[in-house]
Amino acid sequence: MKSIKLLIAGLLSLMPALAMAEAAAPGGQSMGIMGQVIFFAGFILIFYFLIWRPQSKRAKEHKNLMSGLNKGDEVVTSGGVVGRITKVTDDFIVLEVADNIEIKVQKVAVAGALPKGTLKDI
Repeated sequence: MKSIKLLIAGLLSLMPALAMAEAAAPGGQSMGIMGQVIFFAGFILIFYFLIWRPQSKRAKEHKNLMSGLNKGDEVVTSGGVVGRITKVTDDFIVLEVADNIEIKVQKVAVAGALPKGTLKDI
């Protein structure tokens, strides 16, 4: 949000220069200063709604997932490894992928949490 405010402030600081460029342009060949501003604002809005907002929403959901990992949860990693969490530290978790087989995985590699009992069905 802060970057959008900075972008708008930058655009407003360029308004006098754009107005002078408008006066120097030959008549009828440019779409006008307001047309340019509206076009640029529409481009920024489309960029925000198609890229920035969905990405920040996914990042927030993943951060909540990582902070909510507990011992006994069943998870799948980004590499496709499925297991039950046996130990949780600040940056790593220990997954039990089979009987007496445990692997250490970074928390950021967890792609999703599975419903309880999923490992029994596999």
